Amino acid sequence: MTAPLTPPHQPSSNDPWQTPPKWGGPVGTGGPGGPGGPHAGALLESDGSSDRRSDLWRAVTVALFVTVAGIGLAFLWLWLAPRIPLISDGTAVFLSDSEGEEAIGADGTFVLLALAFGAVSAVLAFLFQRRGGIALVVGLAVGGVLGSLLAWRLGVWLGPTQDVVAHAREVGKGVVFDAPLRLRAKWAALLAWPLAAMAVHLGLTALFGPRDPEPEWGVFPGAGAPVPPGES
Repeated sequence: MTAPLTPPHQPSSNDPWQTPPKWGGPVGTGGPGGPGGPHAGALLESDGSSDRRSDLWRAVTVALFVTVAGIGLAFLWLWLAPRIPLISDGTAVFLSDSEGEEAIGADGTFVLLALAFGAVSAVLAFLFQRRGGIALVVGLAVGGVLGSLLAWRLGVWLGPTQDVVAHAREVGKGVVFDAPLRLRAKWAALLAWPLAAMAVHLGLTALFGPRDPEPEWGVFPGAGAPVPPGES
């Protein structure tokens, strides 16, 4: 009698149902050295957290710069908005030109300027980070809202005084003076900047943003492995 080639305590290499070893292994088999090993998850997690932090910092930077740009919008609005002429007869204050359209001109000027600022800020944000992202869009929208609020309040503060009665007494009877600068359609005017910024940024990202790589159809692990003798 001849001794068996395979010891009883070791599985045969030709056994198709044997459990693969959990130690070592070549790259790509799930061992410590392969992509599926215990260190791969830690590396992916660290890379993802660092990417999230960098995206958050970029979004905060964009929001701050867009908010500060509201100062420029305030000065342009103060310069370009039509004035509403008022006149006093000594007892009351009236519109000098009752048929004038200056009352809605201030709102229209603010909206047009806000749309232009939104488009420019979206282009600059896209050039700052071409791959976009949710965080960047949120930062752009928040900055647009804050910039519009800053422009509105700063323009009103720098414009003619809000105390119309005191101003009428100061200039005297029959003298035309400018009414305070106001926004009547506040929400429409304040949302023009962020809406324009998000729309333009979305269009730029769709047209010129980086494309996702096409999936590669490779061979599954083990598909091309040679079949041991006796299993064909």
